Amino acid sequence: MFWWLVLTATVLGISLRISPYRTKFIVYYLIISFLAVFCIPFFAVFNPCDTINCYRSSKVLRLVSHIVGIQWEVRGIDNLSRQRACVAVANHQNSFDVLGMFWIWEWMKKCSAVAKKEIFYAWPFGLALWLSGTTFIDRLNSKQAKEQLKNASRKMAEEGVKLWFFPEGTRNKNRRLAPFKKGAFHVAIACQAPIMPVVYSPYYFINHHNGFFGSGKVIITALSYIETKGLTLDDIDELQTKVWNQMNEVYNNLSKELKISLPTNHPGLVGFE
Repeated sequence: MFWWLVLTATVLGISLRISPYRTKFIVYYLIISFLAVFCIPFFAVFNPCDTINCYRSSKVLRLVSHIVGIQWEVRGIDNLSRQRACVAVANHQNSFDVLGMFWIWEWMKKCSAVAKKEIFYAWPFGLALWLSGTTFIDRLNSKQAKEQLKNASRKMAEEGVKLWFFPEGTRNKNRRLAPFKKGAFHVAIACQAPIMPVVYSPYYFINHHNGFFGSGKVIITALSYIETKGLTLDDIDELQTKVWNQMNEVYNNLSKELKISLPTNHPGLVGFE
């Protein structure tokens, strides 16, 4: 066993020198999968499908960031720490966004991520997410998706859980905020729950086109709650635009702070669904 670990570490060390881009992604997925396998029995026996599992395991999972070379800075801790049900919306750039969540779970505590159904089948990680209270949505079945969101909304209202959405709908690697989809805002207005915008700064140290993956820093900023009390579905477009504008402004400011160049052909609000 000892020699196997030494051999594995040696191979990974050589691979990191030759192709750090691919190797870091492989190491990330392998470690996350290994930890998922380790955690699944405990999740299943003691607190199945409970968000407390994410909170407890995040203390270990955040160590993965040191291995792949990502440093996190968290701002807006007072907003994250508010023990009040809300809809959290965050920009989505990379699978490493999950690592960022591990760093802020310490303050959020009760948080249930909303993810597409396909992720559930990426075992063992998908199974561990399900046992941690993640809500999986079937985007190809609107009737079932509405029922799944209704159950998630009930959990938010009854247990004071934060529902975490990536409203761009998919990973956005273009270093700019993409238009938002309406699901998170429907839930917030239907439940009269506030929205907490969360902004990740760009992953300037990862270039998918050139296969570059260095070390770097990501700033996560949780903004003040945006109240929805008294709003109806007629207000959804205005609310959606307001949240997008606030997040886009912070995103651009973080980019300037980190001296990151952003694309000039910004799509604005065109394409909102």
